[in-house]
Amino acid sequence: MTIDHPYRDLTGGSWVSGNLHAHTTFSDGKRGRQEVIEDYAARGQHFLMISDHDVFTGAEEYKTLNSRGLVLIPGNEITANGPHMLHVNATRKVEPHVNRQQVIDEAATAGGFVILNHPNWQERFDHFSLGHLGALRGHVGIEIYNGVIGRLDGSPYALDKWDMLLSFGQRTWGFANDDSHLATGDSGLGWNTAYVREKSVDAIMAALRNGQFYASTGVVITSIQVDGNRIRIETENAERVIAMQQLAKRLKVQDGKSIEFDVPETARYIRFECWGRGEQFAWTQPFWIKP
Repeated sequence: MTIDHPYRDLTGGSWVSGNLHAHTTFSDGKRGRQEVIEDYAARGQHFLMISDHDVFTGAEEYKTLNSRGLVLIPGNEITANGPHMLHVNATRKVEPHVNRQQVIDEAATAGGFVILNHPNWQERFDHFSLGHLGALRGHVGIEIYNGVIGRLDGSPYALDKWDMLLSFGQRTWGFANDDSHLATGDSGLGWNTAYVREKSVDAIMAALRNGQFYASTGVVITSIQVDGNRIRIETENAERVIAMQQLAKRLKVQDGKSIEFDVPETARYIRFECWGRGEQFAWTQPFWIKP
């Protein structure tokens, strides 16, 4: 058995956290760009992408603002004519065609990568249906948590669809974002914590593209170790850690801040959920198992 995973060589660097989904008055947000930056900097985050609806925010726009130490990532939310997508680290705006596969393909020529947004938004929990998610190719991941949906119809969580996609063999990463719009209450709900050796756009984008990050709503993972067929996860503040395989089957539930787990030969992938107090969670990316 071999374990193919994105957490190799976690040495010589540091964990940095940030949000890829935030709106301003340039679309339907209630705060200006600088106010949004000030908020996330005050929260101690390290990177931010302003993602206004079909409005590209790039390097030229960022030059007019004070970054407050944040690494600012160019991009936007592709919105019109279909389910929403984040175009992360884009070099230009991509037209929001009805054909979302065409959008993903064009985004690849405009730099960066695509994340599919809030799959379980709306009354039928089908902003992205499972069939649509499964048919698309070329994106990096999906939002498994989107904070703003907590006050709208649907569910902010899309772990169900993530597990089904993973079980079907689709290698896709899970992201957590705020999708902040309001002046208060929409920020600091979910973020992505990436392992990097330098705090730059290139380093952060490489970590996110390669899955060397975890998604969080409050639990902090301090160590991820793989030794043979054994995986150990350590956290700062979890109260329970769960090892899960395909179709969300729980293989081990360990109360406390850590878990050590021998991967069974029947597993096709393993992922870990770290539960804290209230709605504090952290989700690792999948560990793929090869017989």
